[in-house]
Amino acid sequence: MSESPASETSFKDLNLPAPLQAAIDELGYETPSPIQAQAIPYLMQGLDLIGRAPTGTGKTAAFALPLLARTDTELHKIQVMVLTPTRELAIQVAEAFQRYASHIRGFHVLPVYGGQEYGGQIRQLKRGVHVVVGTPGRVIDHMKKGTLRLDNLQAIVLDEADEMLKMGFIDDVEWVLEQTPDTRQVALFSATMPREIRSIAKRHLTNPEEVSIKAKTATAETIRQRFWPVSGLHKMDALTRILEVEPFDAMLIFVRTRVATTRVAERLEARGFSASALNGDMAQNQREQMISKLKKGTIDILVATDVAARGLDVDRISHVVNYDIPSGTEAYVHRIGRTGRAGRTGQAILFVSPRERRMLGAIEKATRQRMDRLELPTIEMVHNKRIADFKQRITDTLSEGELDFMQSLVDQYQQEHDIPAVEIAAALAKMAIGGDESRLRAAVRGEREERTPRSEPRRDYGESASRRDSKPRNKRNRSSQVSHGMKRYRIEVGYTHEVKPGNIVGAIANESGLDAAHIGHIDIHNEFSLIDLPKGMPNDVLKDLKGVIVCGQRLRMSATDQEFSKGRGGAKSAARKKSTASRRSGGHSGSSGRKSSDGRKARKERRSRG
Repeated sequence: MSESPASETSFKDLNLPAPLQAAIDELGYETPSPIQAQAIPYLMQGLDLIGRAPTGTGKTAAFALPLLARTDTELHKIQVMVLTPTRELAIQVAEAFQRYASHIRGFHVLPVYGGQEYGGQIRQLKRGVHVVVGTPGRVIDHMKKGTLRLDNLQAIVLDEADEMLKMGFIDDVEWVLEQTPDTRQVALFSATMPREIRSIAKRHLTNPEEVSIKAKTATAETIRQRFWPVSGLHKMDALTRILEVEPFDAMLIFVRTRVATTRVAERLEARGFSASALNGDMAQNQREQMISKLKKGTIDILVATDVAARGLDVDRISHVVNYDIPSGTEAYVHRIGRTGRAGRTGQAILFVSPRERRMLGAIEKATRQRMDRLELPTIEMVHNKRIADFKQRITDTLSEGELDFMQSLVDQYQQEHDIPAVEIAAALAKMAIGGDESRLRAAVRGEREERTPRSEPRRDYGESASRRDSKPRNKRNRSSQVSHGMKRYRIEVGYTHEVKPGNIVGAIANESGLDAAHIGHIDIHNEFSLIDLPKGMPNDVLKDLKGVIVCGQRLRMSATDQEFSKGRGGAKSAARKKSTASRRSGGHSGSSGRKSSDGRKARKERRSRG
């Protein structure tokens, strides 16, 4: 088993055909990675191979280049087949073959995978292709239909064999191998080598050579890994700060659920970032479009589930953010492997809540790397960056020149209206930035302050503030009036449930993605509370908030137009009437005939049932 290549190896030393060398030169490759330097000579000789290397080390070129060197483009038959665990990886590998074969005349490669209609794939197979890259299920379908024939197959590659094992494809892989000619060459690549994979290699490979690349860590050394402990600030607010201050080219954000991909992407778009969702519910052509847009720079951020953790190889991805912590250490390694690939540098950021600290430790142990704590950008840093970006746009526009025409218009306007040039410039700037003016205004004035951790009592919301108010009359006025741009909601949690304003703010901010500074007055009563939220809250967010649990109670949030202008006693009385009416209509649990004086008994019954 070979473990380390010669240190001075270059691609020119590998004796690749001239068309392949020309493509390599155009791509800017000079020195092969260790797995490439070791694997290419063996595969060029037609030998079977077992290649063990971590993700992101250049395995695709390690098998694509030598197999292309042995492909006869005059023979319009399938000569090479690559099996991959996912559709995304199939597409990436096919694209890599196409790039490397850019100077090979008449070469054709076809990715085949589920989620696409058969007709297009069948037509291309009939026209003749040299290389097929596919997922096991769709490959088997074509083989059984007779539309994919392997009579002329020279080589088959099992890419990320360990992942195919985990995804339950190993029986399919064996079936395909059994249908291939005995004379074909087999190359098996895997990050790990479980017993089942070893067994397949023993049955289907002939005297294989083995190459192994041992990394000092389970993740690439080119990836800087940091974590941010989730506390005192909602994750969306933290992510926004990172996006505004941290320089990045393209970013992949991982969340736990399909619903979350859409929700997070929409909230990022609302905050001015070019983001899109990527999940398993999307049609395959939609997913391909999203990845293509990321490559081209049409979008800068993809919010994805783990479905995209495999096979997504986009050079632009400089940052991977684990918005939701992964389910295991392997998932983490695969996630952050989407950046820092093939020698490029990358950044990985992990959001960790207090209850997830154990997983952080497990990740550090698995990667054999201790993560640095991320220092979250302050409000002041965000503000300064906004101002700097605005000024830079002005500088860039000035440097581009060609301002004569616009300058003449400004001069003309100044003469006609006798308005100072600085005021005209300000008006033009306002026209140019549109809705961003408020963000710049906040930056200049420093209107927002750092928020305290939610583990501490919040002093700027609801009852906490009103209790400190030296004038009860002001407190009553505040509780009876809804601020401009706000709407009042009722939530079914109150003093009897030992709720505090911080509990309510934290829960609503965490679930809705709403900046805590935009949550208005909170008025806590015995059985319920009133809270002011911005008008125009999305219906899906409000629906989700109904099911949020605070202090053991579902919020069951509902809009109310009721004014509470009679002080605390009047509010309680009105609330009880409303609560009784709700119970009579089946909208609230508890005894429908209870009077307010019987409240304690009713509450006891409800708690015993709950």
